[in-house]
Amino acid sequence: MTRESLLCEPRVLSTLNANGSRRWLHPRPSRGRLYRARRILAYGLIAVFTLVPYLSIGSKPAVLLDISRREFTLLGFTFLPTDTVLLALLLVTLILGICLATAILGRVWCGWMCPQTVYMEFVYRPLERLFDGPPGPRQAPGKRSTPGRILLKYAIYVAVSAYLAHTFLAYFVGVETLAQWVERSPLEHPISFLVMAGVTGLMMFDFSYFREQTCIVACPYGRFQSVMLDRDSLIVSYDPKRGEPRGRAGRGSPDPALRGHCIDCGQCTDTCPTGIDIRDGLQLECIACAQCIDACDAVMDRRGKPRGLIRMSSQSRIEDAGGRWLRPRLVLYAAVMLALLTVLGTALVRKQSADVTLLRGRGAPFHELAPGEITNQIGVKITNRSGADAAYRIEAAAPASVRVVAEENPVLLKAGQSRSVAAMITIGRGEFQGGRCDVTLRISDGDTFSQELDYRLLGPQNALAPAASDGREEPDRG
Repeated sequence: MTRESLLCEPRVLSTLNANGSRRWLHPRPSRGRLYRARRILAYGLIAVFTLVPYLSIGSKPAVLLDISRREFTLLGFTFLPTDTVLLALLLVTLILGICLATAILGRVWCGWMCPQTVYMEFVYRPLERLFDGPPGPRQAPGKRSTPGRILLKYAIYVAVSAYLAHTFLAYFVGVETLAQWVERSPLEHPISFLVMAGVTGLMMFDFSYFREQTCIVACPYGRFQSVMLDRDSLIVSYDPKRGEPRGRAGRGSPDPALRGHCIDCGQCTDTCPTGIDIRDGLQLECIACAQCIDACDAVMDRRGKPRGLIRMSSQSRIEDAGGRWLRPRLVLYAAVMLALLTVLGTALVRKQSADVTLLRGRGAPFHELAPGEITNQIGVKITNRSGADAAYRIEAAAPASVRVVAEENPVLLKAGQSRSVAAMITIGRGEFQGGRCDVTLRISDGDTFSQELDYRLLGPQNALAPAASDGREEPDRG
């Protein structure tokens, strides 16, 4: 079957021919006003993506997703495994933010800010056009390819993919660790070297082979858009009332008085990076890159027609059904997001530089070590959330007769380290009422952190009765 016949057959996907073969896309860039704006934004985002891992807020990185240590640092705040509620609030807020942005602006993230689109359209495809020549009509490949050019093109692809792999890994291992991986011999760190090589290979596979299919097949965002969008959302739209009936002037064309502004030149499909025809209506493959708008505006300018046959609009406005910017779903999204951000912000502001948890010791709930003195064994778990090493002292705050002896005091912790130490709390037998005595412990680093925690000691039921332990534990109230 010839290539021309394949192009004429209906396709299940824009990158799949009817016989199941891959349809390779070679879009021709339409260098209009929207393309220029996207290009400025794209190069700015490339700089941001590269520099963010090197930025610090206080003594912490701006962004570090340390999966091995189960620590996520965002904007200088570190989320630990114990911060499940905070992470859930952050995740729900981000999801609602995506829904709100999509309901207002459609898939502007996909076409303008997504790293997949930014690097594909403004790094890899320009390199392809440099070595292969400009694409022909109907997404035909360039005709400048030679074995030498192809070899050089893929060599540069590998170099760019390695750069992207190192940028990507910097978000997960940190720039200092990544620098050690780069400087040391692969024989000294074979696992780390294999990770770098594997990520480079994945980048190479994605941008040189899989390409736009990442957006069409792998990314679920396009399939979620039917839930996020409504008839008033801003999307790339073709105006059929202006454009139809379409056709060029010539034999078999509609009457000039009846013919629409669309001359069926095909430039909107030639320039589409996902290979769709926007005139068929809203499709999951559309990433709102606006290349078809630039292409169509250029044709309208040459024909002396007004721009906007293809434009950013909504289905309601295209159908002359009016349109609303303020809708109930937008108010609901914004209200819920504001509530969640308020709760999250309050929790983060009140979060201290260390987490302290008191744990009841194992075995007998209390012991009488000396006549008239009752001792409880506890565990003190301290997590250093600050960005610097710290020494935490455990001491008694009230009553005055209580004494605390810990196996290590002060407790020395490195930044981000968490450890439990055993401690003995001793108090006079006469302090117990009904087998209980409430005390207050203070944990502080002598500088920026100090926290007092109430703890209930267990002791004899009757202060005058012989000391005894019934071997039963009361639930921890520390």
